Amino acid sequence: MNSETVVSILCGVAILVGVAGTIIPVLPGSFLIGLSLLAWAIWGGAGTLGWVIFAVGMVFVVAGMSASAVLTGRKLKQHGIPSRSVVVGLIAGVIGMFIIPVVGLFVGFAAGLLLSELSRTRQLRTATTTSWAALKATGLGMLAEFGLACLAASTWVIGLWIAAVT
Repeated sequence: MNSETVVSILCGVAILVGVAGTIIPVLPGSFLIGLSLLAWAIWGGAGTLGWVIFAVGMVFVVAGMSASAVLTGRKLKQHGIPSRSVVVGLIAGVIGMFIIPVVGLFVGFAAGLLLSELSRTRQLRTATTTSWAALKATGLGMLAEFGLACLAASTWVIGLWIAAVT
């Protein structure tokens, strides 16, 4: 096995982890995909094609990260949800990850968000409504980033295939 093959395998695994990281916040996401594309462009042995794939893939990576931030931020602002509630949700999610295996991150995030909103609004109905809006906004941002991360990964696969054929 030559070094280009090893680099391609390692980059492929890292890209898969990066795609999963857009959904599972504990794993590195789009940033890892970008680094993997760069590593493949430098050491993958594809030459100019590697740099073209890197450039196209990075367009998708940057668009995904931007779309996630913009969509989530806009929805949170529309519903008047402060950043503090999201931060409390994230902290509770990390704690929940250690208490409840597999789903603790999501359960902890939702519970922390609800408790923070309940503390802020002092009304369960309002806190439930704003928490649900924040969960949907976060999910929408994650979905956008996931879709664009998949496009970046697909770009790499196409580049890998072209490099193998030529």
